[in-house]
Amino acid sequence: MIWEGEVPELRAPILVAAFAGWNDAASAASTALEAAAVSLDSEVVARIDPEEFFDFQDNRPTIRLTAGQTRRIEWPENTLIAAETTGEHDLLLLSGTEPSLRWRTFTDLICKAAKNARVEMVLTLGALIADVAHTRPVPITGLASDPELVEQLGLSRSSYEGPTGVVGVLHDACRRHDIASASLWAAVPHYVAAVPNPKAALALLRRTEGLTGVAVEASELEEAAERFDEQIDRAVAANPEVQDLVRRLEEEQAESVDISEDVPSGDAIASEFQRFLRQRSDPEDRG
Repeated sequence: MIWEGEVPELRAPILVAAFAGWNDAASAASTALEAAAVSLDSEVVARIDPEEFFDFQDNRPTIRLTAGQTRRIEWPENTLIAAETTGEHDLLLLSGTEPSLRWRTFTDLICKAAKNARVEMVLTLGALIADVAHTRPVPITGLASDPELVEQLGLSRSSYEGPTGVVGVLHDACRRHDIASASLWAAVPHYVAAVPNPKAALALLRRTEGLTGVAVEASELEEAAERFDEQIDRAVAANPEVQDLVRRLEEEQAESVDISEDVPSGDAIASEFQRFLRQRSDPEDRG
């Protein structure tokens, strides 16, 4: 971890991370994080040196021309961005690419940086391909490893078994470093997973706002989401087979919707999240 200067002094910061690659279907998670960084008063405070963590044959550096003349190499990187806000929490945004090598060392670096910055919570964003329709609201799943957080926020304890990405390894590292962590996942339609999905990115961003209490201006992303829906509608209308698929997915999603009154509202989840963080920072409030 290469710091640009001193570790920033932030107010009760939350670290929000997203990685392009396996955890980022249709670029939804990385797009959401980039929109937050652009909207907020942010600056780069640290970078992770890619030399030890990437196979450059798999993640090749690129050459760019500066002022049309100077050739400059851009390496795959992961960047730590500090964002001061007017809310209760400032943010640290970790934006980059899933590394190829040494994931345990990589995630330990992130956790040590979080400790140095006195981060209260690590929140990761991800996106997965699923049998969902683009015409429905984007399903967002919230997961947490901390039993108290699972109970208070009405999130889920993951029962998934199988291959994982760097997001899963990061949450394991947070557990070992005693850092509370949670994860938000957007489900993107499998039939349009090959193109960026701003609608899913916007849904992740809005849910992140609710959990962190940090408002993000995202009019460009909202407009992109509207254009996305219109373009997909036109493409689907031109293909009867895909039309049938979308109708079937709509019916399946309608049947699976849980209309129980016991499901907590978004406002209730956000409120409990803030209370959970206050309890962790103030031992007198626990219990």
